[in-house]
Amino acid sequence: MGHAGIQADVRTIKDLGSYAVTVVTAVTIQNSMGITSVHQLPTDLVLGQLRAVYEEMLPQAIKIGMMDNPATISSISKEIVACSNIVCSPVILSSHGGLLMSNDSLQAYRQHFFPICRLLIIKCTDAEILLGRRISTDADMEEAANILHDMGPEWVLLRGGTFAKGRINALLLGPNCQKFFSSVNIEGWQRHGVGGTLSTAIAARLAQEDDVPTAITNAHNYMHSQVVYASAQPRSLQPHNLYNRFMTLLAQYYTTAHDVSFYAVQLSISTRYLSQITNTVCGRSPKQVIDDYLLQECEKLLSSTSLTIQQISQKLGFTSQIAFAKFFKAKKKIAPTVYREGRFLH
Repeated sequence: MGHAGIQADVRTIKDLGSYAVTVVTAVTIQNSMGITSVHQLPTDLVLGQLRAVYEEMLPQAIKIGMMDNPATISSISKEIVACSNIVCSPVILSSHGGLLMSNDSLQAYRQHFFPICRLLIIKCTDAEILLGRRISTDADMEEAANILHDMGPEWVLLRGGTFAKGRINALLLGPNCQKFFSSVNIEGWQRHGVGGTLSTAIAARLAQEDDVPTAITNAHNYMHSQVVYASAQPRSLQPHNLYNRFMTLLAQYYTTAHDVSFYAVQLSISTRYLSQITNTVCGRSPKQVIDDYLLQECEKLLSSTSLTIQQISQKLGFTSQIAFAKFFKAKKKIAPTVYREGRFLH
C-alpha cells in the first residue's frame, strides 16, 4: 500500500533528492495497519540482486531493514563492508507485537552488521528483545544505548521511549555526543512505517555527505512535514498536498516566521484559503498549527537543553524573553521556568 517497506523507501529517497536502488530481501503482506505475513527470499536470490546493483554503481549509503535469514545476513555483510554509510534498522517486533526475527537471525545481525554500520537505529521495544533487559526510564535508555554502542556501531539512535506522560523520546549516542530528542506527537511517531521511513531519510542525507547529527536533523524535518504531522490522505488531493507543503515550510521557517501571512505568501494562496485547508485537513486554524509546532519546540528546548530562557526565546524567533514567556504561559498555563524546574525534578 506504500505506507512502509520499499515503496515508502523509494518515495522518501526521491523526496530528498537522491537516487534509490533496491535489493528485496523479503516479500510482505501489509497495509497502513501493519504486517500480516512475511516471506524471506532465498540467499542466492538476494545476493544476485545486490551484485547486479554493484555492477553498475557503488551506493553512497546503504539502509538495512528487516531480515530474518542468518545465511543472508552473513553473506550480505561481506558484500557491503566497504560502504562507509551503512544504516542498520532491524525490525524485531511487528506493530502488533509479533516476532519478525528468529534468535539466530538476531544474533547474526548483531555479529555481522553492527561492527560495520555507521548508525544503528532501533526502537526501545526491539532493544529490549536484543539486550534481554527492560528500558523503562531515560536512564535505562542511556545504559542501553551505551551497551549497543559497545557492540560496534559508530552511532546509536535509540527511539520510542514513552516514559514521560504525553511525550516520546529518542537518544542519539556517538563520538563525543549524547543528545535526547523528544516530541509530544506520540501517535504520529508510532504510525506503522515511521521507523523505516526515518532510517531511509537519514541514509539519504548521509549519501549527500551530511554528518550523522545533521543527517538526523534534516531527516526529522522531513518526517515532521511529510509523515508525522502531515495528513495521511493521498497527495494528489489539492488541499492535502498544500497542507503538506505548509508543514514543510513550517519545519523550515518556524524559528523566524510565526505569522500565517508569511506561509500563505510562500504557498501563493490567501490566508483565508490556507485557513480553509488546515480546517479541512486537521480541524485547526493555521495559527493554531503554527503555535502547536512552536510550543513543541519550546518544550523540547526547555526539557532537553541547558539554554537559558533568553537564549531559547532568541533561538525560536520571539521578539523578547517576555514575549516568549507570555506565549508559553498562555499555551501551557505555567511559566517556562516553572515548567523546566518540574521537568528536571521529574
